[in-house]
Amino acid sequence: MKLAFLGLGVMGYPMAGHLAKAGHEVTVFNRTASKAEAWCREYGGARRDAPADAVAGADIVFICVGNDDDVRGVADGPRGALAGLKADAILVDHTTASAGLARELEQQAKAKGLGFLDAPVSGGQAGAVNGRLTVLVGGEEATFRAAEPAMRHYGQAVTLMGPAGSGQLAKMVNQILIAGIVQGLAEGLNFAVRAGLDANQVAGVLSKGAAQSWQLENRAHTMIDGKFDFGFAVDWMRKDLAICLEEARRNGSSLPVAALVDQLYQRVQARGGGRWDTSSLIQLLAEP
Repeated sequence: MKLAFLGLGVMGYPMAGHLAKAGHEVTVFNRTASKAEAWCREYGGARRDAPADAVAGADIVFICVGNDDDVRGVADGPRGALAGLKADAILVDHTTASAGLARELEQQAKAKGLGFLDAPVSGGQAGAVNGRLTVLVGGEEATFRAAEPAMRHYGQAVTLMGPAGSGQLAKMVNQILIAGIVQGLAEGLNFAVRAGLDANQVAGVLSKGAAQSWQLENRAHTMIDGKFDFGFAVDWMRKDLAICLEEARRNGSSLPVAALVDQLYQRVQARGGGRWDTSSLIQLLAEP
């Protein structure tokens, strides 16, 4: 297939790479041109200096950028993706953004005879590199079926959750769950250390029981060692939690734990940890 990928950050770079390695013809765009040049050297394909040029002739276009404004920046305007797409093409937004933006983009796409899917991902940089992401999709089933084979090159679970916006709503649930789990893990591990237990041994044993989680298996040991210079950044988690809290105000949900953890992440940022992994919550407990 002829594909385009807009946004080559820590997630988009390897995701686009999987598409190229699968044999698709991939054209990329990135605001920092040197990143697009590096991608082309590694995977082949082509790069363009404007989204409209990158998507010309593409069957499916994927966006993976930072937030709502970034998505609009590459999708809208005379040089944006929506202006350059051919009729019947599909626009897939992998950005973790608001459900409102997803519905907005679907309406814009429909007006131009295009398909649209909101498809935020979970699994972090490692999941993107290893092609084992969870892809949560909102949109029409026929559009989903057409784009699903391409997304399976980097998604181990690619699921249609409902109409446009449903993928983003499901991703909000994911971030709400992670916020509580990571804070609970931080409290438990800090307690283990202060109680004189071998925290690594505790983590290893408990990962075989009812407390098992991805965070426990993949972050406990680095949390104990105080290593946070990797993974999903606190800055990005706060962006995601702001989306969750805004949506909760809209639908009447109560998110007391998520709101508290958001405040704790604000304290991590104040310590200069905006780019630390989200597991850095334990630092507030280990070094009050």
